[in-house]
Amino acid sequence: MGNEYGAPPEQGEQIRIVQETVAGREITLAHIIGGPLPVVYRKLGLNPEIDYRSSAIGIMNMTPPESAVIASDIAVKSGNIDLGFADRFSGTLIITGEIAEVQTAIIEIVQYFHDELGYVTCQITKR
Repeated sequence: MGNEYGAPPEQGEQIRIVQETVAGREITLAHIIGGPLPVVYRKLGLNPEIDYRSSAIGIMNMTPPESAVIASDIAVKSGNIDLGFADRFSGTLIITGEIAEVQTAIIEIVQYFHDELGYVTCQITKR
């Protein structure tokens, strides 16, 4: 464990490291899945009978997790998208719709959080 002056531990002593995470204001994931198969909708708990007509799924994660509420509001107001899942406890948001609509929603969310709320944002990815 080392001595009180920060000297390295002697051989045989164990080092105990305490790691702590602090929820920052950031969007850590912003991804668009184009043309998902029905199995993806089913595994996410989305209804493929309704949602498969849509050609994209957008998924985001953000901290603090309550930010998902704001992102949900921006998403539904940005265009013709469906809110698949929004969790204010984990910060996860899933939206579905036509690829252009989902892309617009994700872009608007990331821009608002970056420009207006001062969040650190990641790059929007798409596949």
